[in-house]
Amino acid sequence: MTTTFNLNITKIHYNFSMLLIVGLGNPGIKYQNNRHNVGHMFVDYLIKEKIKAVKTDCFMNVSGIFVNKLIRNLKLETKNLIIIHDDLDIPLGKFHIQFASGPQLHNGLESIEQHLKTKDFWRIRIGVDNRLPDRKIPGETYTLQNFSVDEKKLLETEIFPKIFAQMKLDFKML
Repeated sequence: MTTTFNLNITKIHYNFSMLLIVGLGNPGIKYQNNRHNVGHMFVDYLIKEKIKAVKTDCFMNVSGIFVNKLIRNLKLETKNLIIIHDDLDIPLGKFHIQFASGPQLHNGLESIEQHLKTKDFWRIRIGVDNRLPDRKIPGETYTLQNFSVDEKKLLETEIFPKIFAQMKLDFKML
């Protein structure tokens, strides 16, 4: 089976010292408000802030193919890669920016690590867990559910601005 991706690399103008910011998510309108697509949602926020970032155009489980093609075609080192993704180990409203460290289980990250043959890249882990302790829906089901209107508003007005402010400090972004 051959998988092809439309990378639109001609629209991305990076130099070797720049960061490649990639938001993970699943393609299509059906998934656009899912918890699993918080990486895509944050890329939309960054673009409004005039920051260049890319959304994967493939399903989460094969995002390593997409990211590997970008890294190879742009001739970037993985230390300049920032992957933005959902994290069920972190409660909604919290986030972590970490290098070479991530959640216990995330198929998108596993795919990326497998295709890049390294864990040496940045991760912005955005918490999406807002389940009640006594009503723990299985993770695979929960991450494919949409954010509530209030949760989405919280992301857009409070969480995303905090992440962006931290990114500016950590990565010296203007």
